[in-house]
Amino acid sequence: MSARVRPTQVLTLALALCCLLLGLVPAASKAHAAAAVCNNYCDARDPAAAPSERVPVTASIYSRTIQLHIDDNDAMGWASIGNGNAGDEVWLDRSFDGGATWGSGSKLGDTTTPAGNGGWRTLMYNVDDWNSNGVGALRACGKAGDRPEIACTAWARSNWNAWSSSTAAATGLMMKWDRGTGLFGGNGWWTAANALTSVIDNVRTSGMPSYTYAVSRTYDLNVNAREGQFRNDYLDDTGWWGLAWVDAYDLTGDSRYLNTARADADHMFAYWTSKCGGGVQWNETNAYKNAITNELYLQLNAALHNRISGDTVYLGRANSEWNWFQASGMINSSHLVNDGLNDSCANNGQPTWTYNQGVILGGLSELYRATGNSALLTTARTLANASTSAAAINSGGVLHEPGEGDACDNDGASFKGAYVRGLRDLDKQLSDRPYSGYLDTQANAAHTHDRNALDVYGPHWNGPLTGTGYGCQQSALDALNASEAT
Repeated sequence: MSARVRPTQVLTLALALCCLLLGLVPAASKAHAAAAVCNNYCDARDPAAAPSERVPVTASIYSRTIQLHIDDNDAMGWASIGNGNAGDEVWLDRSFDGGATWGSGSKLGDTTTPAGNGGWRTLMYNVDDWNSNGVGALRACGKAGDRPEIACTAWARSNWNAWSSSTAAATGLMMKWDRGTGLFGGNGWWTAANALTSVIDNVRTSGMPSYTYAVSRTYDLNVNAREGQFRNDYLDDTGWWGLAWVDAYDLTGDSRYLNTARADADHMFAYWTSKCGGGVQWNETNAYKNAITNELYLQLNAALHNRISGDTVYLGRANSEWNWFQASGMINSSHLVNDGLNDSCANNGQPTWTYNQGVILGGLSELYRATGNSALLTTARTLANASTSAAAINSGGVLHEPGEGDACDNDGASFKGAYVRGLRDLDKQLSDRPYSGYLDTQANAAHTHDRNALDVYGPHWNGPLTGTGYGCQQSALDALNASEAT
């Protein structure tokens, strides 16, 4: 999104302020003047000036039809009410967090149908706030003049920064980015690392740089949080952030991101212990050896070696990790990875979460790049063949988390995204691209069966759409990115 202010914007703002001071605008307009947004044009523009019009969502109440109109050319929208009577009310709501709140953008353009008319419309308002990185959405609301009940359309937006399935999903995810904290949704920690990784991947895959600002903003706001340098007591959390900063380094070339990834890998190494013969423990004070922590450790160390000239330390750690992991017993007889090891250092038989099947593929792909050892790709193929066909995590050919629920506000909502990222990394290393069809199936299913008018996704890629949230959005974006990259 561009942050430049055009001369016409300055003139429009000056005229608006002048009219307000002279008392030449109605009271309803005064209430919202302080929150006016100016992009190509300022809020409160006449819809007659719109060069295009699209009606993505509608609602009805007491025979009235309420419509949201979008001018995609200028990324503005307006509301209308029709088939009613004089006195009917109509307005817009604008949200910068995907419709979770709209207190600072409520009842924009609030107006009533004048005498002698059966319908009316508001003025136009901007969908986004480019000057403060506000990724927005609009809805139209209205009511009959003689009734208290209100009806609103679903939330929708313009197609700016949403010109493909993946850029639309990236925009939907950025609606959940908290501009004040640099995190996502409910300000989760490791899940925010995954969400940022998905956004970075979309920049590289789609070529749309609009949300690159989130990388430095997230870093600057959080680099001193917890134990600093994105380290904390859960070692898998540290691994997710380390990989996010490797991606950020690949995107920007900024060495501070690579240095932070190194600090994260070193922090994890400090908790490599002799229990069960090796491996990184799950938590600083919990000796549990689990799959995800060690898979992340493998991928992060191999990735660092591939980006640090002359390195031997991180390569040595990556090789030690893989030698331990493949002998640990966490890979079961079906070539699926269980959650971890029990107190006797045997496979604990816990669920084969999707992310455990995917991160190992990303790790083996990075280690292959580091060593050229084709046996690593052979093993990765065996694991990928098992996970892409296993009934436990696939339903009708579409990825399905064990015990998948209807919500998007839990850790598991992010798992499938990590799986398809890892499968994509492996597929790119293989000349025959054996998993590109599977990845296309995942993206097509989600896009067809699991999204709403705002291009926001739910937990069930094959439907139905039962809920939305940033974890589900991140996973869906990962699927779309992976499909485009193969």
